Amino acid sequence: MNLHLQNKRALITGSTSGIGFAIAQTLAQEGAEVIITGRTQERVDSAVTKIKTQLPDAKVQGFAGDLAQAEVTEKLTRAVPNIDILVNNLGIYAPKAFAEISDAEWHQFIETNFMSGLRLARFYLPQLLQRDWGRIVFIASESAFDVPKEMIHYGVTKTMQVSLARGLASLCAGSQVTVNSLLPGPTRSEGVDEFIGNVARETGVDKASAERDFFTQTRPNSLLRRFATTTEIAAFCAYIVSPLAAATNGAALRADGGIINSLQ
Repeated sequence: MNLHLQNKRALITGSTSGIGFAIAQTLAQEGAEVIITGRTQERVDSAVTKIKTQLPDAKVQGFAGDLAQAEVTEKLTRAVPNIDILVNNLGIYAPKAFAEISDAEWHQFIETNFMSGLRLARFYLPQLLQRDWGRIVFIASESAFDVPKEMIHYGVTKTMQVSLARGLASLCAGSQVTVNSLLPGPTRSEGVDEFIGNVARETGVDKASAERDFFTQTRPNSLLRRFATTTEIAAFCAYIVSPLAAATNGAALRADGGIINSLQ
């Protein structure tokens, strides 16, 4: 399917690996110009090189910096003043008991998972509305609705993203600009693969058994009963940011493997 993304300029945050990289790669395959971001120049350069190796004609550039910091976001917007598509994928997570989460950790999660995307949307949305075309997507999580007891701080920031996306969508009424949130379920990214490997070592089982145990014990509502792949999430995102998805606005779009029971 042709998603009609040729010559669209897309900024994807947190895109040197995992879901973000898969989205960048998929959009580049569809002919979009892609801007990759990451915390270090080494990882950004590696991601850019990987895409250019696979897609020699791809238009790819990178930006290195911690977008949890407002001043770094300002530097990015000066370097990339105009885009058509914004995918706010930057995020962190870490299992921790609620009573042990400090104010500093709450601040870190909110700045990284929420404020980074808010600041970019605040900068780019007016220009998208002025040109009367654009797409903003917040990569949230099923944890926005099914807040995990072992990562309450993470779940709360994802709920914040969904609320922000819906609020911004209301500002786009009657235009060709859309704002949506995408809710992946557990996805096999670099961090998740490391997490499952650690669980396997700690419990003395192989990784396949650790994954089965995760869906039996931690995410028993999953209908998929496995980790989604990053390319599966990226394909959904590519459609959402395409002109073909013009009728989808203000939605919390699920790719959660059936974890969320919509009848609840």
